[in-house]
Amino acid sequence: MTIPRRSLRAAGTLAAATVVGLTGAVLTAGPAAAHTPTWAVTCSEVSLDLTAYNSNVTNQVTVTVDGKDLLPTETFGKEFHKKLELPKHDKELTVHLVVKAGDGDNFSRDETKTAPVCEDAGTPSPAPSQGTPSPAPSTEAPAASATPSEAPSTSAPAAASPSPSSPDLAETGSSSATPVIAGAAVAVLLAGGGIMWSVRKRRTAQH
Repeated sequence: MTIPRRSLRAAGTLAAATVVGLTGAVLTAGPAAAHTPTWAVTCSEVSLDLTAYNSNVTNQVTVTVDGKDLLPTETFGKEFHKKLELPKHDKELTVHLVVKAGDGDNFSRDETKTAPVCEDAGTPSPAPSQGTPSPAPSTEAPAASATPSEAPSTSAPAAASPSPSSPDLAETGSSSATPVIAGAAVAVLLAGGGIMWSVRKRRTAQH
């Protein structure tokens, strides 16, 4: 049995086309499966690990936080690794990653994640007041007073004058009648002395 040459040529062409198609599919699928944009977000940082990219083209990566640049657009080749510190925050932040692959938009990424609030990000509570310590007692001796205290008064207290309303005190002999009494006493003594002299004189005359 003889096979026409045309049939052989047609079969060869179909086989070649099939091989080329499969090879193209493999080559196309390879880069797609190789691009690995891995990234993680915590309360304090963003970690980027972009690997297995095409090093023959220019790739770009950008990271923003609440619309502000955390990582301005940077170019990279086969891979890109970086850790970005997030600003301190007391509410959740929206982190946006944009990766543009130079070998096709189908390898690019546009993703968003949320950064939670760190537990210690709030305002710290004030430490309990310990109060102002009382000053230590002074051990120095008190300084002597420059001005000596006044000496106690040695003057005798003034005699209290009798109250006009107090009752009359008893006579002590020093009244206005004392000279009269003294004169009378002298007269009595003189008279007695005269009488005694007269009696003695009579007795002497009788003897």
